Amino acid sequence: MISSLKASDQQFLNQLNHISKRMTDAQRQISTGVRLASVADDPDQVSTLLNARANLSAAAQIQANLGRVKGEVDAGEQALQSAVQLFERVRTLGAQGVSGTQNASTRAALAQEIGSVMEQMVALTGTQVEGRYIFSGDSDHTAPYVLDWTQATPLTTYQGTASTRAVQHPNGTTFQVARTAQEIFDSATPSQNVFAKVMALRDAFLANDEAAGRTALDALTTAGDHLNSQLAFYGTAQNKVQAADNFGQNLQLQLKTQISDLADADLTAAILELNQGQTQQQAALSSKAQLPRQTLFDYLR
Repeated sequence: MISSLKASDQQFLNQLNHISKRMTDAQRQISTGVRLASVADDPDQVSTLLNARANLSAAAQIQANLGRVKGEVDAGEQALQSAVQLFERVRTLGAQGVSGTQNASTRAALAQEIGSVMEQMVALTGTQVEGRYIFSGDSDHTAPYVLDWTQATPLTTYQGTASTRAVQHPNGTTFQVARTAQEIFDSATPSQNVFAKVMALRDAFLANDEAAGRTALDALTTAGDHLNSQLAFYGTAQNKVQAADNFGQNLQLQLKTQISDLADADLTAAILELNQGQTQQQAALSSKAQLPRQTLFDYLR
């Protein structure tokens, strides 16, 4: 298509369109607060912006997951605190029971109280958060143990499974925050098996066997150390979750700042651009109006 405009007129229109586009862009930024609304606004920065938004979305999801994990870890730590206190009560009862002044009747009463403590410990293994048994490993819809004194073997074997779930840190790494009831209370290492040692002490007192009671009482030491180490694990897990949460909050703040720098409009600069555009547009139109308008008829006069 052949243009009927002179080169100077075409150049004027091109410049006027450029000024108009700058003004339109500035007006849009002022009204929306957004600088980078489409690929055309700044093609070189679009990829960076999309990547930052994706990272922010992932960080927000990890942060939400950490909130749930924190609830589980806190509940686990509280349960272990209670378990340690209950175990200390068993020690106290054991020390009373091995005294030479005790008889079959008093030892039976102590055995009954130890049995009550055992029931409370088993109940702690069934601690739930949001309907999940936190000490049952990956089988978190199943209670880890059932205690029934009417059975020949009162305590069932562990009903859960191993704990393989790992928590994602906002920096991309993963870490473990859970132990199973079997690891905590029913260790495969005999000297660390809390349940077995408590039951042994109870059985010794029921049999009014002072010697067996002393042996069972002495065996509580290693089991108690093991239980305290499990409590320490949950204390460390709490610290890890808190550190990850702090890291995630800082990461999200950094990403939001990056996104803002990339996409948000600089209102002061946009207003200045709009004012400059309006001034340039008016000046251009005024200058064009003052140019002489001669036609072929002017030269034929």
